[in-house]
Amino acid sequence: MPDFHAMAQEWQRRWAAAGLFRMDHGSQKPKFYCLEMFPYPSSYGLHVGHARNYTMGDVIARYKRMRGFEVLYPMGYDAFGLPAENAAIKSRTHPAEYTKEAIASISRQQRELGNSYDWSRMIATCEPEYYRWNQWLFLKMLERGLAYRKKAPVNWCPSCKTVLANEQVKDGGCWRCGAKVEVKDLEQWFLRITAYADELLAGIGTLTGWPDRIRAMQTNWIGRSEGTLIDFGIEGRDEKVAVFTTRPDTLFGVTMLTFAPEHPLVMELIKGNKDEAEIKTFINSVVFEEKFSRAAADKPKEGRFTGSYAIHPLTGERIPIWIANFVLMEYGTGCVMGVPAHDQRDYDFAMKHGIPIKQVVKPRGEAPHGAAYEDDGTLITSGAFDGKTSDEAKGAITAELKKLRKGGQTVQYKLRDWLISRQRYWGTPIPVVYCDSCGIVPVKEPDLPVKLPMGVAFTGEGNPLLTNDSFLNVACPKCGNPARRETDTMDTFFDSSWYFLRFCSPHEKDAPFDAAAVRKLMPVDQYIGGAEHAVLHLLYARFFTRVLRDLGLVDLDEPFTRLFNQGMVTKDGAKMSKSHGNVVSQDEIAKKYGIDTARFFLMFVASPESDLEWSDEGIEGAHRFIWRVHSLVERLGSAGDGSKDRLIASVRNACVRDATLHLDSFALNKCLIGVMEFVNALAKHADSLSDAAFRESLRTLALLLAPYTPHLSESVWERLGEDGFISVAQWPSSDESAIDDRAQADQDYIDGIVANARRQIQAKGLPPGGIMLYPAEPWKHAFVPKFRELFRSVKDPRDIAERLAGDAELSAHAVDVKPLAFSVFKNQKLLPLADRTHEEEIGLLGSALGAIAKEIGCDVRVGSPSDDDPRARNGLPGRPALSLTAPSVQSRKART
Repeated sequence: MPDFHAMAQEWQRRWAAAGLFRMDHGSQKPKFYCLEMFPYPSSYGLHVGHARNYTMGDVIARYKRMRGFEVLYPMGYDAFGLPAENAAIKSRTHPAEYTKEAIASISRQQRELGNSYDWSRMIATCEPEYYRWNQWLFLKMLERGLAYRKKAPVNWCPSCKTVLANEQVKDGGCWRCGAKVEVKDLEQWFLRITAYADELLAGIGTLTGWPDRIRAMQTNWIGRSEGTLIDFGIEGRDEKVAVFTTRPDTLFGVTMLTFAPEHPLVMELIKGNKDEAEIKTFINSVVFEEKFSRAAADKPKEGRFTGSYAIHPLTGERIPIWIANFVLMEYGTGCVMGVPAHDQRDYDFAMKHGIPIKQVVKPRGEAPHGAAYEDDGTLITSGAFDGKTSDEAKGAITAELKKLRKGGQTVQYKLRDWLISRQRYWGTPIPVVYCDSCGIVPVKEPDLPVKLPMGVAFTGEGNPLLTNDSFLNVACPKCGNPARRETDTMDTFFDSSWYFLRFCSPHEKDAPFDAAAVRKLMPVDQYIGGAEHAVLHLLYARFFTRVLRDLGLVDLDEPFTRLFNQGMVTKDGAKMSKSHGNVVSQDEIAKKYGIDTARFFLMFVASPESDLEWSDEGIEGAHRFIWRVHSLVERLGSAGDGSKDRLIASVRNACVRDATLHLDSFALNKCLIGVMEFVNALAKHADSLSDAAFRESLRTLALLLAPYTPHLSESVWERLGEDGFISVAQWPSSDESAIDDRAQADQDYIDGIVANARRQIQAKGLPPGGIMLYPAEPWKHAFVPKFRELFRSVKDPRDIAERLAGDAELSAHAVDVKPLAFSVFKNQKLLPLADRTHEEEIGLLGSALGAIAKEIGCDVRVGSPSDDDPRARNGLPGRPALSLTAPSVQSRKART
């Protein structure tokens, strides 16, 4: 048996030596940019779940290369982030060392996977050559007012004196020391993504190559709503609080204002409350919850009274101010007017906490019992607006608020500006300094990059950058006086929001990318990655592209033409991951079976968008297929009589036609299903093929498999004596004139008879003396098209049976028609694969008896429906009934 693992290593060595997959910038071929979402380099390395994602991208890249495209297919690493810093704290290893080793490990595995990346373009976002341009882009946004600083709540560990990410908060405590985590406001940096909200929303309509559900999620995240902004006063305070609503007609029914617990005003509102400490505990418990679960309809509605009151803008009434877990800062203004009579969520909350319920919209029909009335109606108990319809009142109340300068019509978004500040070391330093004289001062462009200092201590207490005097204390770029450098670093989503542009010219020194290269290579033609990035990464990348366009650096609006979200790999019913203890190592599979086996299995077993359950039996089956293809090559030189050349030419060309269509539509598994059928036909008829036909079939097979099993295909290509690498050979084209669907259907007919006979022989346990075949009676050939026609529109089998029994052409066989109609209705497989007349089937059967007898190894004859055999009248069009005759006495003695 060949060593498939050694075979893969040899071809990978040859590819690398030839620089085979480097993109030629000067090529006149049409471009194709294929990209997978670049990975975080974990020290755990790759398992087969990761391999599935990367193999999908490689299949498409290889296929497009063979179709004549100049393919850009790069790889890089999203190398900043919290995991590396956590590892440094635990192991006393510097994040740079951890990341360097992780990149070396994962890139080795990606090479061993056989992916055709242009490794000359590799980037890592933790390198100063890359993050210098993060800082440059930040400064450009600062110049345009798109970057700004304001207060925002953070998770604070008072013991470690550090800000914690949400994932570092475990059951309300610090992941490291267990101390109770607090929420406090800090000055932080934001990007004004809301300035592009309308454009980002409108652009979704152009993303026709994206999955509908991803486009819907982006639309919902931006969340554009037209409504009314209403200013409520706050008792005892000068400021007002703005509330957004789409139902100003319910304004007179407000009996509470409810704030998000993280609203900036909340801490001021609860000062002096006798329950202040308990309210803070409640706030801390809520803000650590996942936001989508907080807003879920079935989530229990929890809240606390702040002790403060708002002032109704039209009536002057005192309105109690509450905080509630279901109100989010991400929606509206972070404060909503509570109208329990006309909002079910408010109703549930009011019933639980004893808040008054005031009806102000009279229902059109019967009022609901024990629930809020949320539809439109006629206003009541609403002062001068009584008697107006909801639609009339919305406009009239909004106009009154505008007149009083207490509100007006507006548009609101769920989308919030992007908080990019991270109070940790392993990220891009934000390039500003703070000067007592000059305020916030940007670092000058010639002084970029602001590099991370290497000599810092990772204790887990505070931001390490705060302890490094040489980094912290600098001269003001404007006045030269002593100043302090910003110690926040950037959210790693900043790094991944433009990396696809850097791949176009990864070694550019004077700009983030070469504009001419971007014009030639962008947008990304096929982007592949998990649906978990459906909103943030994709939205931020779309935002960055537009900002760069407005800076004059690119001339496109959208970065990704087509988007594909792959399904995950599961094992034992759970997502494959180290935490679940169900990881199957890529290295282990590669050494045991060869990496082509893994690639074939991962692409064949399920459609790309579906989850794939790992199966040890399945990988064994894939290995048998790889071995079968290799065994076919061993038959070179053993020419047959050429009797099946035309049949195999038809199968081959049909396979090429279908494989091309499937790959163009990302139906990667369907392509392999067709290729397997081609292999089955080739193996079955190899002895009946001329040497030329067999060689041409192997050549085509190698080309069709090249995107999936590139190492095996290269080996077959070389064995056939072909020039160059199959990886850059031309994709085969189909000859439609060579495709004979009837010939293939005739062969399927014969194969079906042989398979049926073998099943029955195996069930009997003894070989038969002979086989009698009973083709369908002529009337059944008339029955089939009539049944098909009725089945398109009639779904009751009794109705179909009655209509067919009464048909003039079939009425003479009415007794048999009805049960046959019921049988075929229950099992559509009983219908023939191809339509033939009775005479055509008899002729085909007669000409094929010799071939059938040779396959089965016994005498085969054709009987008549009038024979005494009980199976004689069971034949169906395309499926003759089959009867085994007992072996002779001499045969039994000979076997004994």
